[in-house]
Amino acid sequence: MNKLLAIVAIFSLSLGLKAVELPDNLEWETNNEDPIFASPEAKRGGQFNMTLMSFPLTFRTVGPDSNTAFRSFILENQLGLYALHPQTENPIPALATHWAFGDDNRTMYFRLNPKARWSDGEPVTADDYLFALEFMRSKVIRAPWYNNYFTEELTNVTKYDDHTISVTAGSPKSRRELLNTVGLAPQPEHYYELSEDWVRRYNWEVVPVTGAYVISDVKRGRSITFKRQDDWWGNDLTYYRHRFNVDEIRLTVVRDLNIAYRHFLRGDVDTFGLLLPEWWHDKTNTPEYRNGLINRIWFYNEMRQGAQGLHLNTAHPRLADVRVRQGIAHAINMQRMLDTILRGDYERMNSFGTGYGDFTDYDIRAREYDIQQARALFAEAGYERQGPGGILMNAKGDRLSLAVTYTTQEHTARLAILREEARKAGLDLQLNLVDGATGFKAMLEKKHEAAWLGWAGGGLYPQYWEFFHSANANKPQTNNLFNISDAELDRLIEEYRRTMDLEAKAAISRRIQQRVHELAIFIPGYQVPYTREAYWRYVKLPEGKGTQRSPSLFWPMDGYPHSTGGLFWIDQQQRAEIKAGGKRYEPVLEVLETWRRKAP
Repeated sequence: MNKLLAIVAIFSLSLGLKAVELPDNLEWETNNEDPIFASPEAKRGGQFNMTLMSFPLTFRTVGPDSNTAFRSFILENQLGLYALHPQTENPIPALATHWAFGDDNRTMYFRLNPKARWSDGEPVTADDYLFALEFMRSKVIRAPWYNNYFTEELTNVTKYDDHTISVTAGSPKSRRELLNTVGLAPQPEHYYELSEDWVRRYNWEVVPVTGAYVISDVKRGRSITFKRQDDWWGNDLTYYRHRFNVDEIRLTVVRDLNIAYRHFLRGDVDTFGLLLPEWWHDKTNTPEYRNGLINRIWFYNEMRQGAQGLHLNTAHPRLADVRVRQGIAHAINMQRMLDTILRGDYERMNSFGTGYGDFTDYDIRAREYDIQQARALFAEAGYERQGPGGILMNAKGDRLSLAVTYTTQEHTARLAILREEARKAGLDLQLNLVDGATGFKAMLEKKHEAAWLGWAGGGLYPQYWEFFHSANANKPQTNNLFNISDAELDRLIEEYRRTMDLEAKAAISRRIQQRVHELAIFIPGYQVPYTREAYWRYVKLPEGKGTQRSPSLFWPMDGYPHSTGGLFWIDQQQRAEIKAGGKRYEPVLEVLETWRRKAP
C-alpha cells in the first residue's frame, strides 16, 4: 500500500494534479536552542594536510570496493535530513528545517530547507529523496545490504511538494529509534543514470554533494584535494557556523606510518594520531615537541565503540567446528598484549561492540587465555597429536593453524605476541599483512580465515543484521565476515528489527550478544575510550577542544551520527612564523577527562 501511494503521488504530480495531502494534526518541531559547540573565534582559510594509508579503489560510496577509510570523507560531507547534537543527542536541522512524527509510529515528516543546494548549484528537492529510495534498491549499484535495508527498513518516501516529504520505516518504532532509522540522505537525481554499467561508469566520478567541500584535484595513487565552497548554502545554519574552516583539505598517500610521521615532524602534515602507545610514549621527545611547536592532547570521549578483534570465517572447514573456535579464543592471550606492548593504555573488549547502555550485555566476559582449556577443546575436535614445533594435528595430518589477515603494519608486533602465546596451546597463527584497501577487499570477499580489524561505532543502537544474518553469509561485499548462518541468530535479529519497545529491544540485543559469544565467531580485542593526537601549534581548537562524541579533534568533515567535525582552524599568521624558523614556545600537553566514563 505504501508503495502504491508513492506511485500515485509521483504520477499525480507529473500530471499537475493535487499532491498527496499532509496529515492535518502534525506537530512540527525544530531545534536551534541546544548549546553551540563551534567557536566564534574560528578563522576561515588555509590548507589542512592529512595522509591516507592507501589510495581508494573507488570514489563510489556503495557497491564493490567502496567500504574503505576514504569513504567517510565523502559520506560525512553529505548532510542528512538532520544530525544529532553531540551533547544532548537531540536532532538538529541540516537539510531539513523542521520535522514531525506520524501517528503510525513508522513515519516522520520533513520540511526541506529551500536554500539547500548540491555542489553543482542544483537545488535539493523532494525528488532527490524519491530517487534515493530507487537508487538504494537498484540492483545495478551491486550493494545487497543497501538493497535490503532500503526495502525492509525504509519502505516508503512520499512527496507532498518540492520541499515536503515523509519517510516511512518498515516497522513501528519509538521516536528515538525512528531518528536512528529514517535519516535518509538524498541522491542527486539530475546526475545519476541507473544503467547496467553503473559501477564502472561512476567509479571515479566526482558526484555532487550537499556538504561544504568538493573534490577539486586528484592525482591517481598519490593525492586527493578537497576545496571549500565559499558560497556554501549551509554557512549560516545555526550549528554549522564557524565550522569547516579550512579552504583546502589535502590527502596525501603515505603507505608507511613511520614515513608519515616524518612528514608530520617536517610540517608537511598538520596533525597526527597518537593512539598507538609506542608513538605517544616513545616518539614525542623531539625538538618539535620540546620547543612547543607541536602540542599533544589526550582527550577522553564518550563514544559507542565498534567491535575490534578477530573475526573467524566459519566457511573454512577447520573453523566450522565451534570447539575449534572456542579453543582458539582460549589460546589468544589478549591480556598479555594489552599489558606489554599496549602498556595498559587500552581496555579489553568483552563483546561485539560496547557503550550502548542497556543494549550492551556487560555480564559477558571474553574467554580468558587458558592453555589447558584450549587444548581440551582442540582434543574434542580431533586435534590431539603433537606435531612439529609443538603444533597440534588431527588424525588426517591437518595442522591446527589460523591465518590472520590484517592491514596495519604497526599491529604486527601486537599479533606477534598473540602468535607466541598461541603456540603454547598448540595453535599456529600465521600473520598475513595486506595493503589497507586490498586487504579489506579480501575480507569482504571472504578470502580470509581470520580477519583482525575494528569497526567504527555509530548509530544510537547496535546494528546486527549486516554482521550476523544468514542473508549476508557466503556472499562477497557484505559485512558478515564470519560467514555465519545460524537460525537462532536470524530469529533474534529479525525480532530485534521488528520490536518497537526500547526495553524489549535492549533485552533482545543482549541475547544476540550472548548468542554471538556462544558461537565463538568473534574474539574481542580492545577498546580505546579516548583520542590522542599531536598537532602543530598553528592548528587551533575551541575552548572545550572537542565534544562529548568527538572521535577525533581534527576530523574536517561533519561526522555521523553526531555532528562533531570541522571545529578546528588554521592560524595562518602563526603558521608563517613557525615555518620561518627560530620560534620557541612552552610545550603543551593536555589531558582532558571531562567525558571520561568509568567502566561498569
